[in-house]
Formats: sequence, C-alpha cells, structure tokens
Amino acid sequence: MQFTVTEAPTRERFEARDEAGAVAGFVTYQVTGSIIAYTHTKTDPAYEGRGVGSTLARAVMDDARAKRRMVVPICPFLAEWLVKHPEYEGIVVRSTRKVK
Repeated sequence: MQFTVTEAPTRERFEARDEAGAVAGFVTYQVTGSIIAYTHTKTDPAYEGRGVGSTLARAVMDDARAKRRMVVPICPFLAEWLVKHPEYEGIVVRSTRKVK
C-alpha cells in the first residue's frame, strides 16, 4: 500500500493518506525559527504494521532538510527511527548535557 504525505500547516502536522485519501497517520510539530520539533507520531490502528510511521518519519526528515531546519525529535517513535537512520544525524539537535 502506498501512502502520500502532505503538510497540513493549519493543524501543525504532516498527514499520511492512503490511495482513497483516508488519513492513515500523522506527525505533529512546532516550529521556532529554523528549528522544528516533532512532538508526536500517530498511526491509525487499521494501518499499523504497514509502514505508515516509517513513511511519515522519512517524509518529515526530508522536509526539514529541504527547508534547512534543525530537528528536535521529542516523539519517541521518531527518536528511535533516527537511531536506525544515521543519514539524518547532521540535522538532529542532541543534548550534550550529562547528569552527574
């Protein structure tokens, strides 16, 4: 199944839709200047296990790169996805603070 990802800026999210146009999942975000924080990823239960989350993750990271934004991955799903996709490391903001 193919999913199309588009931005819905009035909702501050990217949406993945199936061929019929139904929303299969979304990623919410907040933008401050050149920084975008991805806050939550949600996949509709009917689409779980079909790659919706990964499709969304790649789309939002490619969008951030194209717009020259730095990414703060607040969403646990996206943070975990990024561990497996080091090609985006250059645009990800990581904390350098250590707890003593």
